[in-house]
Amino acid sequence: MKQTRSGWATGSDGRSTAELLRDLGSQVTAQRRLEVDQFKTIIAWADANVVEDIEGAATIRDSYVDTGIPIAGPGAPLVSEFGLSELVATLGRSLDGGRDHVGKVIECGWRLPRVRDAVYAGKVPVWKALRVADLTRTLSLEAAGFVDRNLAFALPTCTWVQVERLVSEAVDRFDPAAAEERRQDEQDHRHVHLRTGEPGSTVVDLSGTLDAADGIDLDTALNRRARELGNVSDLPLDVRRAIALGDLARADLALDLETVDPETGELRTVPGRKVELFVHLTDTALTGLSTVGRWGNTQTPVSVEQIRQWCAQPGTSVIVRPVVDLDEHVPVDSYEVPDRLRRRVELRDHTCRAPHCNRRTERCDLDHAHPHAAGGSTCPCNLVPLCRRHHRAKTFGYWRYTIVQPGTYLWSSPHGQHWLVDHTGTRNLDPPRPVDPDPDPDPPDWADPDWTEPGWAEPAP
Repeated sequence: MKQTRSGWATGSDGRSTAELLRDLGSQVTAQRRLEVDQFKTIIAWADANVVEDIEGAATIRDSYVDTGIPIAGPGAPLVSEFGLSELVATLGRSLDGGRDHVGKVIECGWRLPRVRDAVYAGKVPVWKALRVADLTRTLSLEAAGFVDRNLAFALPTCTWVQVERLVSEAVDRFDPAAAEERRQDEQDHRHVHLRTGEPGSTVVDLSGTLDAADGIDLDTALNRRARELGNVSDLPLDVRRAIALGDLARADLALDLETVDPETGELRTVPGRKVELFVHLTDTALTGLSTVGRWGNTQTPVSVEQIRQWCAQPGTSVIVRPVVDLDEHVPVDSYEVPDRLRRRVELRDHTCRAPHCNRRTERCDLDHAHPHAAGGSTCPCNLVPLCRRHHRAKTFGYWRYTIVQPGTYLWSSPHGQHWLVDHTGTRNLDPPRPVDPDPDPDPPDWADPDWTEPGWAEPAP
C-alpha cells in the first residue's frame, strides 16, 4: 500500500480507497440481487415440483416411486423427494442443510407472502426473511398469517427480540394448546450437552441446565472429590473438579444397575459397561519417531502422550487390533454385510458418499454398487455407504454412481449433472449432458412401489 499526495491510500491494484469502497458497495448490491434471484428461482422450482396432496404423496412418477414431503408449515406445498435431492446437490449443500434452506424459502413463498414481496422489492434481505421463516414453520396457517401481516412492513427496522415476541404472541392467540405445551417445556428443559473440541484437542466442552437440587449435589460432590485430589496433586482447583467429574462417571459405569421389568415386575440387574476409546498409532509413534496418533471416536489427531495417559488410567483395558489393509479384497457369499467388512468401509469412507452429504458412515446403509441379485459381491470394493435418503434416491430416483476406484465415486443426477466425490469432498463436473426425455422405457422390477431391496433394514442409531 502507498500514500498519494492527497493523503488517500491506494491498493496494490492502483485503486484508491474511495474507488475500492465504491466497487465493494457495487459488489454487495450485486450479491444481494443474486440472492434475491436465487430466492425467486427456488420458489419457481418448488411450484414446478409439487406433489398435489398427501393421499397422492407416495406415487409412481415417470415409472419410479416418488414421495411428496412437507418441508414448510401447513398450507405450503409438498415437494418431490427425488427432485429435492437434485436441487440440494445443485445448491452445493448437504441433504439436511439444503432441505432446511429450501424449506424456509418455501415457507416465505407460500405462507409469508408479504415478507416474500418485501424480499422481491429489496426492502428485506434474504437472510432475515429466512430467519423469520425458521420461526414460523411450526405455526398454524392462521398464526403464520398474523406474523406476516404485522411484521412485513416493520421487518427492515425491527429488532430480533421484537420478532420473537410477535411469534410468541401469534402462538398464544391462535394455538393455546401449543402455548401451554411451550410453557410446560420451559419448566422442563434440563439438558447436558457434550461437544468435542477443535481438531487435535484432547478435551471436550460440557454444558447443561440441571434441577437446582441436582446441581447443588453435583457441585458438592465435585468439591469434595477435588479436595481429596488436592492431597496428592497441586493442580488448580478447576482442573481437579474436571478430573473428579470423570472419576464419578467411571465409578457409575462400573456399577451394576438394578431395574424393574415393566412387564413382570421382577428386579433385573443390568451389568455395568466401559466406555471405549478408539485410538490409532503407527509403528513410528510406538518407536518414538512420531508424536501424533488419531482418536477414532472423533476422527481428530491426538498426541501420543495423551494416549499414553489414557492407557495408564486405573482399570483401563488395552486391546490391540491388527492393521487393516483397506485395499484387500475379502468377499463373503451372503447379502448381509458382516461387521468386519462394515468396519473396513467405515475406515475408508467416513461419511455418506453422495454429493455434499456429511452423514457419518456409522449411520448409513451399505449399498451394493453392483446389485447382489445381479451377481455383485459383498466385498468392501463393491460396498458404498449411503444415508437412507440418498440410498432411496439411488435405488428409485434415476440417481446413478460409478466407482472410479474404492473411495472415489462419479455421480450423475436425473437431469444429467455430474459430481465427483472422494475423501477431499465434492466437485461439480459441469456442463451437464443433455436430458434424455425417455431414459428408461422399460423400468426394472424395483420400480414397483411395493418392492423393497433384500435385507433392507434401518441402520443402528
